[in-house]
Amino acid sequence: MDEQLAQRLHRLLDRVEAWLPPEPPAVDWSRDVAALWQRHPLGGQLIPVSARDSVRLDELVGVARQREALLANTRAFLAGRPANHALLWGARGSGKSSMVRALLNTLGPEGLRLIQVDRHDLAGLPALVQQLRDVEHRFIVYCDDLSFEGHDDAYKALKSVLDGTLTGPPENVLLYATSNRRHLLPESLADNEATQLVGDELHHGDAVEEKISLSDRFGLWLAFHPFNQDSYLEACRHWVAHLGGDAAWHDEARAEAIRYATLRGVRSGRAAWQFACHWVGSRTPAG
Repeated sequence: MDEQLAQRLHRLLDRVEAWLPPEPPAVDWSRDVAALWQRHPLGGQLIPVSARDSVRLDELVGVARQREALLANTRAFLAGRPANHALLWGARGSGKSSMVRALLNTLGPEGLRLIQVDRHDLAGLPALVQQLRDVEHRFIVYCDDLSFEGHDDAYKALKSVLDGTLTGPPENVLLYATSNRRHLLPESLADNEATQLVGDELHHGDAVEEKISLSDRFGLWLAFHPFNQDSYLEACRHWVAHLGGDAAWHDEARAEAIRYATLRGVRSGRAAWQFACHWVGSRTPAG
C-alpha cells in the first residue's frame, strides 16, 4: 500500500474513533452485583450497572406466597442445592419485575449476581452462558417482560439454553423471566384445531405443544394476579408511609387511593406506588 494512502487511512480512522463512545468499564464481579448483556456480531459484552433502587423483598406487599417461593428457590441455588429456572407471569404491574430487583437487593450481599438480557439480545444467550461457566459467582440471567410473536425465532436460543443442549446451563447459572403470558408465545384458534380429547385426556396438536414446551422448561411457575381492594389499599398504605411517614396515611388518603384506582381501572402494586408518589408529592411543601 502506498505510504501516503496509509497515512490518510490512519488519519481517517483516528477521526472515526474520536466520534465513537468510550468503551464501557469492564465488569468486576467482586464489586458489581448487576450487569446488562448486549449482543454484537463478535459475541457480546457485559456492562455493569447500579441497582435501580433499594427495595427489599420484605417490602413487597400482597405477593407473600410468590416472594417466599422465589426466595427459597434462589437460596437453594446460592447454597449449591438443586433449584429451578423461574417464570413469573401474570397481570401487568403486579410486582413481577420488582420482585426480581428486590431479590438482588436482598441476596446480593450473599453472593447473588444478576444479568439482564433484552429479548432482542437473546440470540447471544448461549455465548453469555458459556462465558459464565467458569466464573466463581452464581448468576441469575434475567429476561424482563418476555414474550414472542409467532414469526420470532429468538425464543429458540432461550429454549436451547434452558434444556435443549448436551451440556445444558452451567450449575452456577439460573434463568428467571417475567411475562404477561404464561406460555410466552401467542396462541391462536387455529393452533388448537388439532387438539383432541381421547377419553379423559387432552392431546394438544403440534403447534400448541411447541408453544407450551418453552414455558415447560421453567420448573418454577409463579402466578401474579390483580390485587383485590384490600391488598391494593395495604400496598398504598405501605408506600405512602414509606415516602411520607405514617401520618401521611389517613382516611382522606384512603378515599383518594380508591378513587385513583377506579379512574385508572386497575388495582396493582404499580398503581399503589404511583398513587403514593402522587399523594405524597402533591402534599410535600416545596423547599
